[in-house]
Amino acid sequence: MIPAYVPNSAAAVFGGGTPIDFGKAFGDGRRIFGDGKTYRGFFGGVLCGILAGLVEIWAWSSFNLTALPHQTFLSVTLLAAGALLGDLAKSFLKRRLGKERGESWFLADQYDLVIGSFLLILLVDPQWLFENITLPIAVWIVILTPLLHRVVNIIGYYIGVKEVPW
Repeated sequence: MIPAYVPNSAAAVFGGGTPIDFGKAFGDGRRIFGDGKTYRGFFGGVLCGILAGLVEIWAWSSFNLTALPHQTFLSVTLLAAGALLGDLAKSFLKRRLGKERGESWFLADQYDLVIGSFLLILLVDPQWLFENITLPIAVWIVILTPLLHRVVNIIGYYIGVKEVPW
């Protein structure tokens, strides 16, 4: 999951600039995504996720880490892009529900990246998903994701790349 975990933090670091929705509103009068979702953040986050995945591929083959899922360039790209697509989908839903940018949305804030990355892999490379994400790995993902999310967001808040610590 490293290629899916990295993009959200990297997007916060590289973000800014032109919003993905160009400041436009949806039919309900609310912003489509909001100012927090930018092209620079999206592409910077995906690139960092892919780079983290390439390091993982190198480590897997160099150190024979066969107990870990075997990543491919396609899988790391799908995990990284899917994580931020899941975040975009969550932001779209938050705006429809009237939630403001930075407002906490329990569970959705923690699992959007997992759902987005798994859905994208399921659509494009389901064989990789079913061969590599076993039940024990899925359980660990469910347990570790909210813990990692919280720790990383607190760090991001204290170093000034996030406006809120959640």
